[in-house]
Amino acid sequence: MKIKSIITVTLILLFSKINAQNATFEKRDAFLFQFEKTNNIDWGYLNVPETWESSNGKKIKIAVAILKTTSNIKNTNAVVFIQGGPGAGGIDNIWSWIDHPLRKNNDIILFDVRGTGYSEPRLSKNLGEKFLAILAKNQSRAEDEKQKTSAVMSMKQELLNKKYDIDSYNSLSTAQDLHALKSVLGYKNWNVYGVSYGTYIAQVYADAYPQDIKTVLLDSPVYDISTYYVNNTSNYMNSLHKVFEICKKDKQINAQYPNLEQTYYNVIADLEKRPLTVDVDKSIIPTGKFTYNAEDFKVAIQQALYNKQLVEVIPLLIYQFHKREEAPLGNLVSALSNLLGMDYGVYYCMTCNEAIPNNDYSKFKQNTAEYKQLKGGISFYESDFKVCNAWNTNRAANAIKHYDLSKLSSADYPVLVFSGEFDPITPLDNGQKVAARFKNGHFIEAKTYGHVPAFTKIGRETAEKFINNPEQKINAKAFDEAAKIAIVTGVTLNKGVSVTGKSISQPDPVFLIPLLIALVIMLVFAAVYIIKLIKNIYTTKQDKILRIGIIITSLIGLSLLGSLIMAILEVSKKNFFVLAFGLPENFNYVFSLVSTFFILLALTFAYYIITIKKTNDRSIVFTVIFSNVLLATYLLYWGIL
Repeated sequence: MKIKSIITVTLILLFSKINAQNATFEKRDAFLFQFEKTNNIDWGYLNVPETWESSNGKKIKIAVAILKTTSNIKNTNAVVFIQGGPGAGGIDNIWSWIDHPLRKNNDIILFDVRGTGYSEPRLSKNLGEKFLAILAKNQSRAEDEKQKTSAVMSMKQELLNKKYDIDSYNSLSTAQDLHALKSVLGYKNWNVYGVSYGTYIAQVYADAYPQDIKTVLLDSPVYDISTYYVNNTSNYMNSLHKVFEICKKDKQINAQYPNLEQTYYNVIADLEKRPLTVDVDKSIIPTGKFTYNAEDFKVAIQQALYNKQLVEVIPLLIYQFHKREEAPLGNLVSALSNLLGMDYGVYYCMTCNEAIPNNDYSKFKQNTAEYKQLKGGISFYESDFKVCNAWNTNRAANAIKHYDLSKLSSADYPVLVFSGEFDPITPLDNGQKVAARFKNGHFIEAKTYGHVPAFTKIGRETAEKFINNPEQKINAKAFDEAAKIAIVTGVTLNKGVSVTGKSISQPDPVFLIPLLIALVIMLVFAAVYIIKLIKNIYTTKQDKILRIGIIITSLIGLSLLGSLIMAILEVSKKNFFVLAFGLPENFNYVFSLVSTFFILLALTFAYYIITIKKTNDRSIVFTVIFSNVLLATYLLYWGIL
């Protein structure tokens, strides 16, 4: 069997070398409009065979962005970035690379894995939306799996109807694409940078084309594809246990979130009996409703472990579910929708070609059975076994891929591996084993971080030092300098904070211009009225009282809006995700200002109505009061009150 595999791979590589000579690169305009006038980025398509070992002539396009080095170095080195998923595109990750320190001495090559992103064809654009709609329903786990399988199989049939060779969307084909891309772009060799599932593709590539490799950087790596799913539950729970231990050992945190671990299990049991329906933006879910069941809760907590700032709000999140707080949990749905944004056509081509067939479902169930209170593993992942069982029905045996990576142990090139302390999907021991696989491998534990820690400040600096000077000694303790996990406590819930934050971070001029005009009017006339009161221009008692009321109301309104914006900006710098729940208690004065503003506005407006006939310049006065009312309307729309 092993001899047959070697012969098969040899034939594939032989054909790929022949076909690579026919691969071409065509330049085109920027894929992202923000970079249309940027001169130091080249955009284009790599035209390659859909099926490398076939001579039928069918071509596909691989979208590529080349971020030129910011220095004037000739014959520059290059870093090629392989995104994970599988199914996530690499080009949309450009924002992480624009100012990356590696760009000073290297070209950065971003590409969308065949079938994803801006590559053509893209296999599936909206399957993630269908999955979210399924998750949003109040239905059983079995029904979720049934509908998910149906949606995937429908997509597969569409791909077959379009004559796509779905067996050609796999890690080895991507490796062959990369070899052709390196050759077409004229690099002798380059630095390979893979993240998450992209680390598996990177290892397949390095095994197939060792001559292409200068260095390898693997961030949150896959070690053994045959345990990628099998150990899914224990990987998740081991990472979550670290959070429970932090909270248990800290008296202040434990006082706010008592018995957190058992509360987590209680939420699972409660949601199994009483799913929780929350309101969401109809742009995310057309029905405007999302129903959380136990499975949704588990996957939400699992995904929170990916990100350090989300790890810090996990106890708060668990208790929001425990208290069934609908408003902040409605905000969480947008995070779940982002999780489902990749190309699930490629996801299932790769998962059903090379991941699930190499994982033993009985071992997955055995691993899950160790956690009785969890009441089953995360169905979002477990369902892939059933989906792929349907996907692989009546498929040829040679469609299933297994790559022997044992030759990597003889590789001479330097390898750096990052693994995050809280990573729930590719845990620390994965990274340790991958580093040990290479004779020149180095391992760094990214303390306090989750998945893909190399894009942190410490990670970026460490990656730059390694790739630019791979012979220097690696600082394995680099992340010891990272700030410790700061579990979020003492948050005042307010559903409007996140909405306001979105208006600030993604400003809509048409929406905000009326508010800006109102604020200017409030400020100008408050100043004018103060001057006139000092000069004693107003002669009647009601005019003085009304102007004083307008001045105080306007100044408090301006102060509260300024304080709210400053609070949001300050909190977002420390932990953006807190805003989904509200503001820390030290910003409670903002909510006091809001209440005071509404009370004073009501009193001022009532007094204006009562004294309207005796008020001078009442049309001007009304304009100022109306401006305050407009501010109040925005606050109500955002949900701050």
